[in-house]
Amino acid sequence: MVGLAANNTGKPALNDTPVTPDRQDIPIRDAFLGWQCRIRQMAVREHAGYPLPGMRPRLRGPDGRVLAEAITVLIVQREPEMATNAFRHVVRRTRDPLERHEAAVKMLSSVFYQHPGEFSDMLTALFAIDSGTAASVRAAGECVLEFAQFNQSFRLSCAVAELDREAPAWQATYWHNHMFNPTLPGAVTILAFTPDWRGAEADPEVS
Repeated sequence: MVGLAANNTGKPALNDTPVTPDRQDIPIRDAFLGWQCRIRQMAVREHAGYPLPGMRPRLRGPDGRVLAEAITVLIVQREPEMATNAFRHVVRRTRDPLERHEAAVKMLSSVFYQHPGEFSDMLTALFAIDSGTAASVRAAGECVLEFAQFNQSFRLSCAVAELDREAPAWQATYWHNHMFNPTLPGAVTILAFTPDWRGAEADPEVS
C-alpha cells in the first residue's frame, strides 16, 4: 500500500503532489485538491471510508447565514466514466452492505486519490430529493464552503447548480454514495459547487 504523503507533523502536507501540466497554474486550487486527496486517502486507509472533517465543509448562503454546519462533498475526476463503472459494479455485484463497503474501501484506498491533477475542481454533494437546504442554495445560485482540518482551512465562494441525471459527475457522485449507502433511493438531488479561485482564501496561506 502506498503511504500517505505527510509533513514532519504527520499531517497531510499541502504542496508535495504535482498536478498535471496541462492546466492553468492556480496555486490555491492545486493546494486544495492535493489536501483533499490526502485527507480522502486517510479516510479510506485509516477510517474505513468514513468522511473526515475536512471532507464536510460548513455551508453558508451568499448572505453569510449558515445553512448547514456540515455537508459531505466529493471531488470528481475530470473524466469519471471509468471510475463510475467500477462504482456501479461494486453496487451491483452484491447486496450485502458489508461486502459492498469493504470492496469500496479496498478500491478507493489503492491509487484512486493518488493523482490530484486527475480531479476537477468542481465539488459535488448529494441531498435527499426534498432537501430544504439543497433547495435554498440552488435557488440562491451561490454559496460559501468552509473547510477545516489539521490546522488548515479553506474558504471557497462557489457558484451552485443542480446536475442533470445524465451528467457524468451526477453518475459518479450517485454511484460513489451508493457503495456506502445501500438504502440510497433512486431519486436524489445532486448539486455542483464551482469555486471562484480568485476570491478563495486559505489559512495558513499557500504559495
